[in-house]
Amino acid sequence: MWNSANWLSQVIRIFTQELFEIGNTSVSIVSIAYLVVSLAIALLLTRGLRNFLKYRLLVKFGIDEGNRAAIATIFSYGLGILSVIAVLQILGFDLSSLAVVAGGLGVGIGFGLQNMANNFISGVTILIERKLKVGDFIEFDGLSGYIKEVFLQSTVIRTREGADVVVPNSQLISNRVVNWSYDNCYVARVHIPVGVAYGSDPVQVTETLLVCAYMEPSVVSDPPPKVMLKGFGDSALLFELWVWVDRIDREPFIVSSLNFFIEYYLRQQGIKIPFPQTEVWFNSPQAAIDWNSPPFGSVRLHSSPHHNTTDSIGVSLSHTLRQISYFENLNELQLRQLIEQGCRKTLSPGDILFQEGEPGDAFYIVIFGKVEVYVERLDRQLKLLDAGSFFGELALMLGVPRTASVRALEPTILFKLDRFQFERLLCQHPELYDAIVAGLERHKSELARRQQELRSLGLVDVDEDDKNPIDWVKKRFKNLFNL
Repeated sequence: MWNSANWLSQVIRIFTQELFEIGNTSVSIVSIAYLVVSLAIALLLTRGLRNFLKYRLLVKFGIDEGNRAAIATIFSYGLGILSVIAVLQILGFDLSSLAVVAGGLGVGIGFGLQNMANNFISGVTILIERKLKVGDFIEFDGLSGYIKEVFLQSTVIRTREGADVVVPNSQLISNRVVNWSYDNCYVARVHIPVGVAYGSDPVQVTETLLVCAYMEPSVVSDPPPKVMLKGFGDSALLFELWVWVDRIDREPFIVSSLNFFIEYYLRQQGIKIPFPQTEVWFNSPQAAIDWNSPPFGSVRLHSSPHHNTTDSIGVSLSHTLRQISYFENLNELQLRQLIEQGCRKTLSPGDILFQEGEPGDAFYIVIFGKVEVYVERLDRQLKLLDAGSFFGELALMLGVPRTASVRALEPTILFKLDRFQFERLLCQHPELYDAIVAGLERHKSELARRQQELRSLGLVDVDEDDKNPIDWVKKRFKNLFNL
C-alpha cells in the first residue's frame, strides 16, 4: 500500500542529500536553491539601491547627473559584493575553501578572462576618476554621442542619431577620447567653408559672413567669429567662417542654420556662389566638327524650365504664407524658420480635426485634400477649404476657443503650427512679433468682434482688456507667449 509519509521523506532526503563538499561545507540541492534565491534577492536590492540613489536621494542634494551615476554605481556594486559574502556565510560556506577553489580555477581560465578583468578594472577607473561621466558628449573612434550609462564592464553611448552603442571600458581607457563636456563647457570652434566668385569684394564678403555668424543664437561673441581667406580655387575664392558655439553637440543643426543665413545674405548682397566650369578649346575647325558628331553630338543638355509640382506634392507653404497678412512681411529666412517649426498632419475622410468650443491651440494650412468647416449644433456647413486654404491663425494667436468644427472630406495633408512651436519661434526671433502685429492691425473689426466674444464668455483678463482692440491684442499676445 502506497504510503504518502514515506514518499515525502524520500523526496526530502533526495533534496537534502549531500551532492559534494566544498571544504567542510556540504552542498545539496536545497542549499543550491537557497543560494540562487538569496543571490537573486541581493541582485534586486542592489539594483533598487542604485536607482534610488541615482534618481531620488542624490537628486535632492543637487548632485549632477554624471556624479550621481558614479556614486550610485560604486555603492550598489559594493553592496552587491557584501551581499554575496553575507549570503555565503549564512549558508555555511567556508570562504577560505572557496578562495582555494577560485584560485585553482583561476589558473585554468585566467587567460580567457583577461579581457573581462581589463574591462572591470577600466570601469572602476572611469567611475573613480570621473573624467568620463554620464551626460558627457564625447567623440571616440569615429563615434560621437552622449554617455548614457557606465557599468563595470562596458559603457553605453547614445549617438545623435538615437542609437545606443555598447563600448568595452578598456577601449575608452586605452584609446584617445575627446570629451567636450570635461569642464562642463561645450564651447568649440566650427568651420564653415564658403566659395564666392572671382571679382567679389573680399571686404564685403567678410562683412556679410560676420553678420550671418552673429545671427545664429548658438554662436558666442567671445571669442569673436573670424573670416579666413583660405586660398584661390579653380572657380572661386575660398573663404572659411570660424565661429565658436556654446553647444558642439548641436553642430549639424548650427552648421545648417549658418548655411541658410550665408546663402540668403550673399544672394541679397549680389555675391555669387560659383560652380565649377570647364572650357574646351579646339585647335582646328575639324575638331569642333568631330565633337558635334556622334557619339558626342548625340546628346544635348537643356536647362529644364521651372516645373510646378503643386498638383503632385501639394501647395507651396512659403507662397501660401505670403498670402496671409500676418506673415506677408516675413523675409525668406523667417518663413523658412516658420515652416521648419511646424509639422504635417494627415487626415482620412471623415476624421475630425477639432470641434467647436475646443481650445484654439494650432494654425493650419491645407497642403493637399479638402476639409469642411461646419457648425455641429446647427448641422450646417459654413465653407469648404481646399489646397492653399488656411484657418485657425487668430485662434492660435489670441488663444480663443474654436467657433466651428473641421473634418476631412477626402485624404488630406495639413501643415500644423501649434502653440508650443509658435512660442518657441517667437522666443528665438522676437522680431517676428512686430511683423505679425502689423498684420493683425489690418483686421481691426475682426479683432473687436473676437474681443467682444471673449468678454461675453468671461475670458478677457482685466489687466489686458482695452477699448482699443489693437492694444488689447498686443497685451494678450505678449501674455500668451511670454514675450
